[in-house]
Amino acid sequence: MIIRLRRPSLLAAVALLAGCVSVSRREGAEQVAQLARPRLAAAFAWDQAGDTAALQARSAELLAAPLTPDSAFRIAQLHSPEITTRYAELGIAQADVVAASRIGNPGLSASALADGGGSKISLSLDLPLADLLLLPARKRLAESEYQRAQLSIAAALVNLAADTADAWYAAAGAEQIASMHEAIAGAAAAAAELATRFHAAGNISALQLNHEQAAATQARIRALAARAEASRTRLALNTHLGLSSAQAAQWTLALPLAAPLDSDDALGDLQTLAQTQRLDPLAAQQEVAGLQQALTLARRWRLLGQMEVGAEREREADGKRLSGPALSLALPLFDQGQAAIARAQARLEQGQAALTRLRLDIDNEVRAGVERVAAQREIAQTYRTALIPQREAIVAGEGERYNYMLIGAFELLQAKQQEFDAYQAYLEAVRDYWQARVALTRAVGTLLPSDAQPQQPALDMERVLRPAASGHDSHKHHSPKTDASHGGHGNHEDGNHDAQTLQQEDSP
Repeated sequence: MIIRLRRPSLLAAVALLAGCVSVSRREGAEQVAQLARPRLAAAFAWDQAGDTAALQARSAELLAAPLTPDSAFRIAQLHSPEITTRYAELGIAQADVVAASRIGNPGLSASALADGGGSKISLSLDLPLADLLLLPARKRLAESEYQRAQLSIAAALVNLAADTADAWYAAAGAEQIASMHEAIAGAAAAAAELATRFHAAGNISALQLNHEQAAATQARIRALAARAEASRTRLALNTHLGLSSAQAAQWTLALPLAAPLDSDDALGDLQTLAQTQRLDPLAAQQEVAGLQQALTLARRWRLLGQMEVGAEREREADGKRLSGPALSLALPLFDQGQAAIARAQARLEQGQAALTRLRLDIDNEVRAGVERVAAQREIAQTYRTALIPQREAIVAGEGERYNYMLIGAFELLQAKQQEFDAYQAYLEAVRDYWQARVALTRAVGTLLPSDAQPQQPALDMERVLRPAASGHDSHKHHSPKTDASHGGHGNHEDGNHDAQTLQQEDSP
């Protein structure tokens, strides 16, 4: 569009209209926080320009206490580059709103033509008329996209919280499992040491000694592998927290893991909750609405092409000045917007199909999540209420048999190792249960109603691993050689202490 130079007020009005639009990134971050807070146990508005010293102090305060899944996500919000990346998307969407709310910059052109005498000077100022006509519609589309971006970023924060919680449970479970493997390795080492003394005394064969030594070696290898896994999962959580590897030793985990809840949520309740609370379908709906607006816009303005209208002013070589209106427009003879309409229609169909697929995925994810949680809860409960008490009863019974010299120390040590194996498997089941709940929370898109239930420790590791006082010294003066009547079970005087140090107060 060519603007008359003698009408500067029109140009000023257009400039004012284009320049008055702005979007506060801080307001967008607050909106994201409002969307996230009801769905997360710990969420706050992100502030890129926040007080660095205050953030560091808050981070140090959180790191000083043993980390829980909630405090881990709070730290991630302060440090994680993933959080910064997500909020940078908000800045991009904000920039799109600003760009859509402005018309293109005016163009100024000038020419000076000479024929050997005086010069002919022309001046023109133009603005795209199409931008002015489409400005309201473009602004609505950009604002819709900005709202979609807020929903998408809030949904991403929910996923990031789930990722952090999943990493926390992996690290916590690995740490406790590593401790249990080390206890098993200690029991196997005690058995191997006892076997060495028995073999030296001539009570067992070299083959039996090799069996015990190989078992101890295998247990040590498993303990080393478990400790390496604990280190790996700890560093993985450290990465989610946004901390350097040097800072991995600055924090501890709030252990032990909690036992499975007394009851979990019903499928129907969670499916209803997912339909109303999960944010990514809302973002997809917003996208479909924007695509519908884009299709309507393409159809309404299908014949609109490049258009300029205004006035020019010229000064002839003889000094005479000329001015008058000018019009430039594209005639829709060949391109009548068919391609733009088809493209908008196809994108709308893609968006609608993606929304339908997302809803199906959510429905199936929730059902699969409920079934997985129920299965893991049943497995953990079976360990807790059946296998562990059974193993504890076996250890207690074998201890009594050992005291009456009905079995040897190796049988008692084997029973104790099997008890430790049950504890380890129980811890793995508890870890898997909580990770299944994290996955279910992600599928539902918000906190689960059952999260409000009180939690109890799954296993008191210190109690399980603490040796009980030895009170069975009835065989202190038994012969160092084994009687044939006792089936070659070995030296009770040498083995009694090793066996008794493995007796625990075995209540999970």
